[in-house]
Amino acid sequence: MHKIMMIEDDEKIRKIVAETLKKWQYDVVEVTQFDQVLTEFERNSPHLVLLDINLPVFDGYYWCQQIRSVSNVPIIFLSSRNQNMDIIMAINMGGDDFIQKPFDLDILLAKINALIRRKYTYQEDENIRFNHLGLTLNVTNSTIEYNGQSTELSRNEFILLQVMMRNIGKIVSREDLMQALWNEDQFVDDNTLTVNVNRLRKKIAALGVMDFIGTRKGMGYIIE
Repeated sequence: MHKIMMIEDDEKIRKIVAETLKKWQYDVVEVTQFDQVLTEFERNSPHLVLLDINLPVFDGYYWCQQIRSVSNVPIIFLSSRNQNMDIIMAINMGGDDFIQKPFDLDILLAKINALIRRKYTYQEDENIRFNHLGLTLNVTNSTIEYNGQSTELSRNEFILLQVMMRNIGKIVSREDLMQALWNEDQFVDDNTLTVNVNRLRKKIAALGVMDFIGTRKGMGYIIE
């Protein structure tokens, strides 16, 4: 049974979502001590986190960063905020998805099921290591290595790099990359994809590999 942690201070929303998830055989942990979020996370080791932005003490952006410092667990932001900058900040802080309140429970379940399936159930060629120009992508633990150094990738960064490294020398369209990241019924704008690609580029460059991912204007990205 997969465990989902809810970090949501609206008790009504928290209870409704928790009851629905339990019906689908998820183990649900409801955080109510909002100054102890990271402690609760480390104690429970959830498989996925549902995270509100407007929280007592510290906001969801802060707790997302704290969780990301110790784990690559999937994180879905739930928020009444609806500005593009809120979505971009959520992704920049390490979130995997953003759902605006009020939301449809069926859509929330579909997103949760998809993330759980991709992260824990579907392990295609799990022992594969992709190598190119000295850079290695490890499928088993979502890390990249170069010259003895390594760094962990977020779920989105890992998916993007894996798709591109499966297509060395070929242009991968932005549409194909967005489809790899999200379900077909989910809306993702170009800004979200650009943010994820830029974060991935920075991590690769920090290891000492410059210009690893090229851009083909109006077409997509390529690793040559």
